[in-house]
Amino acid sequence: MNWITNSVLPKIKAWVQSDDVPENLWVKCSACNQMIFHREFEIANNCCTTCGHHAPLAPEQRFAMTFDDGKFETITLPAIEDDPLKFRDSKKYSDRLRDTRSKTGLNDAIAVAAGKINGFPCVMAAFDFRFMGGSMGRMVGNGIIAAANQAVARNAALITVPSTGGARMQEGVLSLMQLPRTIVAVEKVRDAGLPYFVLLAHPTTGGVTASFAMLGDIQIAEPGAIIGFAGRRVIEETVREKLPEDFQTAEYLMDHGMVDAVVARSEQAAYLGKILDFLMGSKGSVKAA
Repeated sequence: MNWITNSVLPKIKAWVQSDDVPENLWVKCSACNQMIFHREFEIANNCCTTCGHHAPLAPEQRFAMTFDDGKFETITLPAIEDDPLKFRDSKKYSDRLRDTRSKTGLNDAIAVAAGKINGFPCVMAAFDFRFMGGSMGRMVGNGIIAAANQAVARNAALITVPSTGGARMQEGVLSLMQLPRTIVAVEKVRDAGLPYFVLLAHPTTGGVTASFAMLGDIQIAEPGAIIGFAGRRVIEETVREKLPEDFQTAEYLMDHGMVDAVVARSEQAAYLGKILDFLMGSKGSVKAA
């Protein structure tokens, strides 16, 4: 029977199997473990078509999904010195940055773009969680400031989309200084009479939550997003109480008045368009609340 094993079976396998099948043909949902066809996953903007789980979304994909006709202008952020503190934990911060950039192809954890939503000019600053957990260092702070300045210059609404673990510890106090810097940037937009929206993606925690991420005129969140300052375990150990199962979820925060609306990705562009029409339309007030 060796001739069947050695000759016939390989030929049969060659007929029924294709070497052209890509390795990323399927995506496994991290929430329900359902296997999703990769193209279907992309069309749904990285949302599970079975359970509705919202997986991380790259800023470029979010811009294309949100802006009219998928058209947007990328705002280039100026380069800065990478490691002024010469910080080192288990490895040098400069090495960690180089390795992360090589792995992700990203320069840092934020991207800024300008375009139109429902015909209204908007500037959006979106985080990328792939870059060191979306942590906020000086470059992220500069990104929020650049987005705010562009919004004022273009007479446009400002939208931020945080997805982050908080401040970047490798930049020490320089990272913490981004909290007041980003708050001042938001105030410039308000002083110009322009609306500021926050779209909270999973997760939004730490110093970002303690600064610009909770200052929106309208606070929107994606379904299931975890939003808070300290982690669940830290809070439970501090208050010595068991917290609700849905504690810190977008839905929980909406029920308790911290979030205005929980909006699925498929509806976000239309939702933002309606708000913009109300605040910036010919019959609406440009002045945000």
